[in-house]
Amino acid sequence: MSIVLDHIALLVSDTEEALTFYRDQLGLKVTASESFEQTKVRLTHLDLGNVDLQLVEPLTAEHPLRAILDERGEGLHHLCLRTPDLEVAAAGFAAKGIGLRAPNPHPAVNGKKALFLNPADTRGVLWEMTNLQQKDT
Repeated sequence: MSIVLDHIALLVSDTEEALTFYRDQLGLKVTASESFEQTKVRLTHLDLGNVDLQLVEPLTAEHPLRAILDERGEGLHHLCLRTPDLEVAAAGFAAKGIGLRAPNPHPAVNGKKALFLNPADTRGVLWEMTNLQQKDT
């Protein structure tokens, strides 16, 4: 199974304010931005060439990510691997003793699905897996 880096995710308190740096000052192009009612987050992707930068904004004051923002501020949240088949990749990791944070995929931008690996099994790093990127279609 082939996997590559899909995106680097940064936790931000306000997407629009963060875009004044990433889009306006660094000149990165926004490729997608969606809010998800189910998970109460806004995900905004910016083009870094062969990988995306994803801004993750919690949309409610009681969202668990707000506590992380309050404790340590904005910064790296997770790294995401892209795979042709999410279920096959998850089974492959499970066979190696790497568990999932939740049993079912969550929604991602452009109609994709994603799963988080359990950081207790990944040396403390939060890794996500997603199915093939659809930005070239």
